[in-house]
Amino acid sequence: MNNVVSIKSAVEIARDLKSSGKRIVLAGGCFDILHIGHITFLEKAKKEGDVLMVLLESDESIRKSKGGNRPINTMEDRARILAALKSVDIVVKLPHMGSDKEYDDLIEKIQPAVLASAIGDRAIDHKKRQAKKLGIELKIVMKVLKDKSTTNLVNLLSHPEFISGSK
Repeated sequence: MNNVVSIKSAVEIARDLKSSGKRIVLAGGCFDILHIGHITFLEKAKKEGDVLMVLLESDESIRKSKGGNRPINTMEDRARILAALKSVDIVVKLPHMGSDKEYDDLIEKIQPAVLASAIGDRAIDHKKRQAKKLGIELKIVMKVLKDKSTTNLVNLLSHPEFISGSK
């Protein structure tokens, strides 16, 4: 089975998995330049159920939230990288999601048992509302590692000292 799928396929797969008694954990993010914070988050999320499904943000969504120089890696590349991780079972390529309601509708269709998040996640309040509204368990699996972020890596790599090789 190709584990990089569309929303439509993800909904069908989720229905089949749940009917066979599998516990689906849903996580999401940009996962632009994969780092230890991402790996730790995904490994801990996976431990909360049988199947880890990752919602992958679109290039357009990342540009709107993080700026025009992002993402560094295309959605296709990010999806392939995530799919290669043993903790990730399914990667769902999202279109640009323009509103919280679009995320709510998608999560209602997938109906995971667990919504995985981290302390420090900018969307935590929305995820709490989603979980409560849909009767899904919200599991905080770790704290966001502030010093381990793609933004920090991009800033470091674009620093003049790094570029000139004097570091």
